[in-house]
Amino acid sequence: MKSLLFSLTLAFFLVACGENQSKAKEQPQSKADSLLQDVIDAHDIAMPQTKKMERLMKESKTAIDSIDKLPAAAQKQNAPLKALLDAAHKDLAQADNAMNEWMNGFKYDSLKDNEAARVQYLQNEKTKINAVKDLVLNSLSKADSLLPKK
Repeated sequence: MKSLLFSLTLAFFLVACGENQSKAKEQPQSKADSLLQDVIDAHDIAMPQTKKMERLMKESKTAIDSIDKLPAAAQKQNAPLKALLDAAHKDLAQADNAMNEWMNGFKYDSLKDNEAARVQYLQNEKTKINAVKDLVLNSLSKADSLLPKK
């Protein structure tokens, strides 16, 4: 069910992003249009990273499980690495959850008839999606530094 919801949400944003790319040549007509474009731009940076986050979560979990299967002495020796991998896994999961929550809560056409309220809404959404984008990029960087390159 979660994957179906995620897929539908992803499809919505891909369609919305495609429409916005065709309009990208036009200058924003209002403050709300400009803010909406900023929100979509931040989303378009973070969203494509979700597959990589999923892959790195699996790889970090596999590495943690591998350390757990080692003899006690080797587990003790690898405890600092395991702690780093665990933290990276949690950061990736938090970033993934944050992206899903933001996408589920974002209302593309919200407050179309009230420009002032729409501007305020989009300013808040811009702040939220920029925080999500930073969380995604930072968690990926942390995990990339710990896991072998493929």
